[in-house]
Amino acid sequence: MAKPSAKASPLKPLQVSKVTQQGSLSVHVADQLEALITQGKVAVGEKLPTENSLCDSFGVSRTVIREAITHLKSLGLVETRRGVGTSVLRSSTVEARPAERINPTTVEDILHLLELRLTLEPAAAELAALRYDDEDRQRLEAQHIAFSNAYTAKTQAREEDYLFHFAIATATKNPFFQSFYKQWSQSVIPRAKLLSIDINPISSERYLERVQEEHSYILEAILSRDAQAARETMFQHLNRARNTYAQYRDQ
Repeated sequence: MAKPSAKASPLKPLQVSKVTQQGSLSVHVADQLEALITQGKVAVGEKLPTENSLCDSFGVSRTVIREAITHLKSLGLVETRRGVGTSVLRSSTVEARPAERINPTTVEDILHLLELRLTLEPAAAELAALRYDDEDRQRLEAQHIAFSNAYTAKTQAREEDYLFHFAIATATKNPFFQSFYKQWSQSVIPRAKLLSIDINPISSERYLERVQEEHSYILEAILSRDAQAARETMFQHLNRARNTYAQYRDQ
């Protein structure tokens, strides 16, 4: 089925509220945008306002808006195309998931490890933003490219995912962050625990597309030396993974 083309008419302002609630700002932004789309107030094929316009409307930073848009992409509601902007694809959600089913014991192992990573890796990303040197920059950029290439080749990019996060741990200049990753190796990546027979190629590809984009935001924040954004984008990256895998526990 052909994707709807973005309308050329001027973008209309969205009726949204500035975000003042406590908690994750990106979640509050995403919830409002999701409601506008699913209720038909932003039609299929219509473009969302620009990043800057959304920042002004919600009273938040570009990092928050990008995280919110990434969440909408993970639900299959929107797509972003260079030179075009972000357009609405459909009015109902389609969750991107890495597998059809996962063994309950495996799910618990994944969730326990993600819980641990959520306490450590946002801090690692923050420190990496403050401490990385030229060698770290080259390593981070190389590993991000390697992940993108593996995703394009339609692999599960398990090793490339691990090495990207290990590069962040290395950039902290704290050997104990590196020790954590060396201890777990690739098993720290949830997809390393999945059986090939259970992986859904189509939804898994969309899931990896989301991971790739989240990695790009983490990398941008680190290389910009924006420690707060680095912490926030890493937290959202891992928390989104935790929420995805928690759905298997409820099946």
